[in-house]
Amino acid sequence: MQEQIWVFTVLAGALVLFIWGKWRYDVVALMAMMAVVLPGIVSPDDAFRGFAHPAVITVAAVLVISRGLSNAGAVDLVAGWLSYVPKHTVLQVAALTLVVAACSAFMNNVGALALLMPVAIRMARENNKPASLLLMPLAFGSLLGGLTTMIGTPPNIIIATFRARNGGEPFGMFDFSPVGAGIALAGILFIALIGWRFLPVRKGEASPDELFEIEDYLTEVRVPEKSKLAGRMLKDIGELSEAEVALIGLVRGERRLSLHSGYDTILAEDILIVEADSDELKQFADDVGLELAGSKELTGEFIKSDEINMSEAVVLPGSRMVGQTARSLNLRFHHGINLLAVARQGQRIHERLNAIRFREGDVLLLEGPSNAVQEALTYLSCLPLAKRDLSIGQPRRLIIALGLFAAAIACTVMNLLPTQVALVAVALAMVLLGIIPVRQTYTSIDWPIIILLGAMIPVGQALEDTGGALLIADGLLGIGQTWPPVVTLIALFLVTMTLSDAINNAAAAVLMAPIAFGLAHGLNVSADPFLMAVAVGASCAFLTPIGHQSNTLVMGPGGYRFGDYWKLGLPLQIIIFLVAIPLILRVWPF
Repeated sequence: MQEQIWVFTVLAGALVLFIWGKWRYDVVALMAMMAVVLPGIVSPDDAFRGFAHPAVITVAAVLVISRGLSNAGAVDLVAGWLSYVPKHTVLQVAALTLVVAACSAFMNNVGALALLMPVAIRMARENNKPASLLLMPLAFGSLLGGLTTMIGTPPNIIIATFRARNGGEPFGMFDFSPVGAGIALAGILFIALIGWRFLPVRKGEASPDELFEIEDYLTEVRVPEKSKLAGRMLKDIGELSEAEVALIGLVRGERRLSLHSGYDTILAEDILIVEADSDELKQFADDVGLELAGSKELTGEFIKSDEINMSEAVVLPGSRMVGQTARSLNLRFHHGINLLAVARQGQRIHERLNAIRFREGDVLLLEGPSNAVQEALTYLSCLPLAKRDLSIGQPRRLIIALGLFAAAIACTVMNLLPTQVALVAVALAMVLLGIIPVRQTYTSIDWPIIILLGAMIPVGQALEDTGGALLIADGLLGIGQTWPPVVTLIALFLVTMTLSDAINNAAAAVLMAPIAFGLAHGLNVSADPFLMAVAVGASCAFLTPIGHQSNTLVMGPGGYRFGDYWKLGLPLQIIIFLVAIPLILRVWPF
């Protein structure tokens, strides 16, 4: 009994920490795992077996294969077709959500979303529409697509392996399709025809100049001979002034130069291009002795020159930038780029740039040579939001990649190989054939998700072994004793759906799966409809930006606020509920 109480306490604490968000979910999961291992509830020998769980291996393999398919040009080929979509908003929303759903059925949700986000933003800008009308439908479409196959989303993988571990056969690759495809189709139709109209129309996100108003912060100043900067190197500025400024270039005679090395020397009579607000600029000018120099026309011309490039980028989940500041990353000296501005939830942050701690979904305005910006964004795991050229890769690589993936699915469907073995074999083949470099295999894996799964599996096992899951199930069975089993199924579905809006969907599936199994056992009915209810409910995180990484990713570029998600998410969840319960009962009867 004491162990049971302790497990409930640990789970309650973990849920609070998940919702609070002070520590990332993988750290919270490790804390929860240690909390059940140290008292001996889970033996040390079993503590890390979750990392060898088939669900964890399958998720990692899917992430690697997703990168391989992207490298081969599979998604870009599909995205290229979107350029032919007419300008009507209904058609554009329908096309984007349908394409991202199709991609998400066979690759990582966030990966599919990240590849199509620049396409959606380009659509919005070329048609003079706010990106807010397209990005949330795109994110929700990625979640809907994940429902349709076993590898489409981690909750499906978890439920499939849980079923096998408890005496049944694992759900097959397309066992989720009859229910998932029906829900996805209903959701996409609702979003495209009606739902997008509930979204806020925020015109500021359609243009980087409007979002950041960067020209209001760019000034030209001249370096007199008596200035403290004359003859000093760029790295010395911090010794001369504490003002928050960014020097993004200079004009020396007839030449326009960019400043990206700390060893660049500033000479007398140079004209500096400075990014700073009025107060910081005044402090900087007073500290080092500068004079205002000139016209806005030269500044605008300088920004648009080939020597300097301004790029927007969004901070991806798991980026090296999360929790860091511009000062700690030392962007100028390590990467040769300048941070000009940061926007969060569609609003520019008016704080000292060096003091801003980056979050997932922040939109950055960066300046530097194109190759330097591109390399830095790749290293830092940020997604460029500017127009990019689509590349379909080499046709031979594309055919090989798709052929390998199709072979793995065929082996899984025909029960020739377990899913995790077939997918790992494909990932290995992609590496050996050069479709994905060895280093990319590791950078493509979302390690926080892997840690979360590996750590939460023993916690979920502790809930089951101590009888906690059965105790919760017995409490819910009170409903089933006076009402038909379908009412208990509905209650389980709603609880799981609500939980997924607050915590990671994989964690929700790990916690609710043993409860679903206990409910079915207590009612003496098939566990399949209850497990399916958990799989669907755990992937319906539509009410908040924190329920799923896809929601977080579009928050900054779309200019959304926390309260915007329920405007589309709540009616979408109602639609899903009305479609899901009859479909589950028809395909997976009691």
